[in-house]
Amino acid sequence: MAYPSPYRVGMSSLGYQWICSVLAEAGLGVERCFLPDEPGQVPLTMESLSPLRDFPVIAVSLAYELELAGLVDLLARAGIPPLRRDRDPRHPRVLIGGPLTFSNPVPAMPYADAMILGEADDVVVPAVAGFFDTGEFDHVSTLPGGWVPDMGSARVPVAKADDHLLPARSRLLTPDTELADMFLLEGERGCHRACTFCVMRRSTNGGMRLVEPERLSALIPEAARRVGLVGAAISDHPRLVDLLGTIVDSGRGVGVSSLRADRVALKPDIPRLLRKGGYATLTVASDAPSQRLRREIQKGTTEAHLVACAEAARVYEYRVLKVYMMVGVPGETDEDIEELVHFTRKLAAIHPVALGVAPFVPKVHTPLDGAPFAGIKTVEKRLERIRSGLRGHRAELRPTSARWAWVEYRLAQGGVAEGEAVVRAVEGGGSFAAWKAALG
Repeated sequence: MAYPSPYRVGMSSLGYQWICSVLAEAGLGVERCFLPDEPGQVPLTMESLSPLRDFPVIAVSLAYELELAGLVDLLARAGIPPLRRDRDPRHPRVLIGGPLTFSNPVPAMPYADAMILGEADDVVVPAVAGFFDTGEFDHVSTLPGGWVPDMGSARVPVAKADDHLLPARSRLLTPDTELADMFLLEGERGCHRACTFCVMRRSTNGGMRLVEPERLSALIPEAARRVGLVGAAISDHPRLVDLLGTIVDSGRGVGVSSLRADRVALKPDIPRLLRKGGYATLTVASDAPSQRLRREIQKGTTEAHLVACAEAARVYEYRVLKVYMMVGVPGETDEDIEELVHFTRKLAAIHPVALGVAPFVPKVHTPLDGAPFAGIKTVEKRLERIRSGLRGHRAELRPTSARWAWVEYRLAQGGVAEGEAVVRAVEGGGSFAAWKAALG
């Protein structure tokens, strides 16, 4: 099981840990491998320190588009040609899955002998075990979500796991990760909301699927001192307060993967219990810079909800209120940015604020699929306006790069040609200039 990012990132992925566990519990020999931290270092497995190239099957979890560069680097360092067409029977077979496959897996197709699109819980064991029966991956095309590129380029529907397999949960507690020593537990899967920019909106795999708090509590190991609740819409779980109370009352710390501002506003016990459980940053999402744009992208957050979040952060003495949002949303104007600046000043007057701002990148299989990228210069100009407008206030801008968002956009909306361009970008040194030359 390979993860094309360093250990500290890969072992913070609940999906990666869960699939490792599913394979191991089925009796398959599973070893973990990550992209080494040191440049040029040969990738070895964690369990036996074996070279990655010695394994007959390499299953890869891809979280998002830019991790394709990590996959190319990982395979090349292992002495394995990254592109499928350059490999021969002496080389390992590569099976690709992960969150990326919900949107546009086509750029990953040149690297895969087979792919599992969607939820792999039910499918990964027969996919891997079948290879050891036949020495081929042709059977994957008969499985839900199974896609074998050499057998045709037609997309298949994403797989949906049987609900009895939920929830996913940690395999190991690890100290040296982004979520150090935290037992990760899936409180729900999917989402019942209709945000037009999101791959996991309610039309995907039946929307939100809940796990009862009693089952979740029973799965927490005695040794776990911190519990991380994971889910695309975990704060929409109707019994989240009960679950948080049970965890905190047991003396454990607690965290969540995401919070909806309207839920924090309507259920003040959520921020209270999270703070009691050691949560220091109250994190919510606005997702668009103005109320008008939030309505257009069907984001149900209002200014009143965000003000209530700032008040909760102040009352419960959080270090900071972090608000995620996007710029470059379709239809965005300078007036929308001005509204963001003035409203953020209002929030900062209540409690210190950190704006986590990312350029909007349209994804396949969403209503905004095919929307244009705002442009690097436009995004940078708007980020600078936000930065200058917040000087002197208790608000910090934490933007992601407009340049790398453009690369993500080209891959997210791309096909095989854009996927193969990743090899040229990595071979060119991986700089933005190399990416720009490779993508054209």
